[in-house]
Amino acid sequence: MARRPFSLSAYMAYARGRGATPGSAPRARPDGALLWLHAGGPGSARALSALATRMKIQRPELGLLITGEPDHAPEGALHADLPGESPSEIAAFVGHWRPQLGFWTGQELRPALLQRLQQIGTRLVLLDARDAPWTSPAPSWVPDPTAATLHFFDRICPVDEPARRRLRRAGVEESVMPTLGPLTDSAPPLDCNEKLYEEMAGVLTGRPIWLAAKLRSAQEAEEVLHAHKRAVRLAHRLMLVLVPATHDLAPAVAEVARESGLRLCAWEAGEMPDENTQVLVTEDASELGLWYRLAPVAFLGGSLVNGHGGEDPMEAAAHGIALLYGPNVGRHLPAYSLLAEAGAARIVRDFDSLAGALSQLVAPDRAAAMAHAGWDVITQGAELTDEILALACGWLDEDEVA
Repeated sequence: MARRPFSLSAYMAYARGRGATPGSAPRARPDGALLWLHAGGPGSARALSALATRMKIQRPELGLLITGEPDHAPEGALHADLPGESPSEIAAFVGHWRPQLGFWTGQELRPALLQRLQQIGTRLVLLDARDAPWTSPAPSWVPDPTAATLHFFDRICPVDEPARRRLRRAGVEESVMPTLGPLTDSAPPLDCNEKLYEEMAGVLTGRPIWLAAKLRSAQEAEEVLHAHKRAVRLAHRLMLVLVPATHDLAPAVAEVARESGLRLCAWEAGEMPDENTQVLVTEDASELGLWYRLAPVAFLGGSLVNGHGGEDPMEAAAHGIALLYGPNVGRHLPAYSLLAEAGAARIVRDFDSLAGALSQLVAPDRAAAMAHAGWDVITQGAELTDEILALACGWLDEDEVA
């Protein structure tokens, strides 16, 4: 039996001295195999949820448990608090849930919990490992247990080459982390009426068009319209498609559009855009799949005005579109950061910078380059998801045979 590293032994001694924190009684464990998902960072729960949903399609009998920051949980998943690191808390958690598989995200590690799970045979996968310091509940006087803890994972998926180098320095072998890439919610493109798309593509041939999707307030619509007014000074045939997030917002958005003085087309009234149309106004996002396909550039709403936290950018990126967004995207910050770093999305601070970005992206080659970068991110995430699904299903098959 291999000797345990001193840093891990010191940490375990510290953990044994910690008092247990009383917790609520756990829910009943479902029968059969259980997949445990730990959402350890903002925004990671959505991608984990998409991964778990695909696992359930292949394994309908698989139970799901989620811990951490479950801002988006897969359907049917049970939720539990992550236990503390004392032996009694870990024994209660592991003894009750006994997961066959564990998907972990976030830079905070739990050495005692992960060691116990590895000891009972849980297959552990670390997703979205980043080039950032690892943390644990250990105080500063305990030797850093990171390197020893990382060895509990059967597979580690660094998001990029710098993250891979950091893991190598921690002693992780190359065979454990063969694939680079972030975990993304690679949802399929939205549905679209193909006949309507072909008709609209013919009507709009040769016209530059951009989309303001899922606007969350009349104030945000007003900012977008100001930007459009400025942009049409340089691109006279530029047309804006204005899409409120909900039907309830449609009257206020339409009123702002009428007051703008721009030439409007009311989509739900049956009107079709012509050469003179400057703004096409819709009543809700029900046909967003059509507009994502027609517009090479989209501004994503809920981001210029405080209080909404932005919209999920991966949905738009899956359609091959250049993305613009405001600074208030806290609910989806990791996804926006990933797309921005890849060159697929660009932040704008106000209507003035939005107008400037539009003037640049009217050039088809610039918009196409951003859209291609976004498609690369989506494709890379889908490939990683496929690999993890195949690996997890293979492990489950091995357990069934055993």
